[in-house]
Amino acid sequence: MIEIKEPYKNKLSKKKFIDLFAGIGGFHTAFSSFGARCIFSSEWDKHAQQVYEENFFEKPAGDITQISEKLIPRHNILCAGFPCQAFSISGKQKGFNDTRGTLFFDVVRIAKHHQPELLVLENVKNLGNHDNGKTLKVILETLDKIGYDAFYKVLNAAHFGVPQKRERIYIVGFNKNLKVKNFEFPNPPMTAVKLKDVLLSDEETEQYIIDREDVYLKEKLQVERDIFGRYPLKPIRVGTVNKGGQGERIYHEDGHAITLSAYGGGVGAKTGLYLVNDRIRKLAPRECCHLTGLPDTFRMHSSKTQAYKQFGNSVVVDVLQHIILGILKKGIIA
Repeated sequence: MIEIKEPYKNKLSKKKFIDLFAGIGGFHTAFSSFGARCIFSSEWDKHAQQVYEENFFEKPAGDITQISEKLIPRHNILCAGFPCQAFSISGKQKGFNDTRGTLFFDVVRIAKHHQPELLVLENVKNLGNHDNGKTLKVILETLDKIGYDAFYKVLNAAHFGVPQKRERIYIVGFNKNLKVKNFEFPNPPMTAVKLKDVLLSDEETEQYIIDREDVYLKEKLQVERDIFGRYPLKPIRVGTVNKGGQGERIYHEDGHAITLSAYGGGVGAKTGLYLVNDRIRKLAPRECCHLTGLPDTFRMHSSKTQAYKQFGNSVVVDVLQHIILGILKKGIIA
């Protein structure tokens, strides 16, 4: 999470936003850092609802499909990380034929009714390629029909100061009344950050150490740097456990983490395995919190299983903050 400074710190203090498919509050954290106020949130998962309430002192409403758009307060900004399983390359990729895929149209009916100034949507990278690009085309055409000029781009959190390879597609929609015909997403700062920079101490992570005999590490573990002496902004694989399947690959602490996942198996399930101070281990939930850009003050779920799942589903706050900054610097939203 980046520190927002003047003149942008309270730039959105007069704006109200709603947080759909809210998860544990990544969108909430990003927009509130600019002074915007959340007036409605929705999340069906009871465990995520619990964490959201503990951090933001409001319990999200439940299933958005059961909530009339007329009951949602007027707002300036609509945020939605609508469910991605229908488009994920790791799923069955049924898209709009999958019930979860049609949840996009709940975003549409609410936006059509309230006509907020700004829409900010997030989904998996594969949404752009799903059904040979037809799915994304439907989304953009639908937004156009209800009054929005929409722009999209795949951004990698690893390029925005967060040591996690997390490529996601971001869609920004501007109400046609704003007359925004061109919008360029912000150039990533390419901050030289390593996974090691956000890790906890060895004493705090003893329980996550993997001690097995079927560990295979490369003989040469020296990490290559570029001509400027910088470590690469990506995961650096240095070994395997067992047969090296999903959750069985080992990465170096001087590189980045792989994409956190809500699902997946293997001894390094959900976080991956890392060689840290000559020991192989999973990441702790608090380290996963760091990899989503949420602050140390963030209250995590008491269940490690739920915490891992929630961070695996979370949007990265830093990326959103850079997108918002890009919008504000162009003076689109007054």
